[in-house]
Amino acid sequence: KHISSANMDTSGIIPDIIDEKPKAKATVSFPSGVQVDLGKELTPTQVKDQPTISWDAEAGALYTLLMVDPDAPSRTDPKLREVLHWAVINIPGNKVADGQVLAEYVGAGPADGSGLHRYVFLIFKQGDKIASDKFIAKTTREGRLNVKIRDYVSKYNFGAPVAGNFFQAQYDDYVPTLLAQVK
Repeated sequence: KHISSANMDTSGIIPDIIDEKPKAKATVSFPSGVQVDLGKELTPTQVKDQPTISWDAEAGALYTLLMVDPDAPSRTDPKLREVLHWAVINIPGNKVADGQVLAEYVGAGPADGSGLHRYVFLIFKQGDKIASDKFIAKTTREGRLNVKIRDYVSKYNFGAPVAGNFFQAQYDDYVPTLLAQVK
């Protein structure tokens, strides 16, 4: 279960997004039947629906789940880094469904010709309950661009992520359908 540092380091997630690697691997499974496996390529079609995600959670603790794409519009020109794809706070243990959704899940929608994008899931243990009335629907792009995980870490005094995982994806023919839903 332990993450070998090579995976997150050689993929550039450290230092692109965070400074310390997650302590463990989160299990991420999509309804399409695929599982996220540290950098393995998946298609936008396979990841279009919200996954189930689990990690070794402490009883009674609250967690934050963040999913970002640091490679927008492309890995060579990441001027929108990071794009927020999913954010849930105040998750009791690893019951994501019981957490408070800040940003609804949006699947991978890399532009045609933009190459592979990294899609990174990170889970942080909260010190306290977080109060926020922010909510970003899956149909909106507003509030999703140029989001920095480091800003969350400093604002809420998160330590290193307790768990993480990531996949890579490039354009497929589902992407126009996805982008048509997001304004």
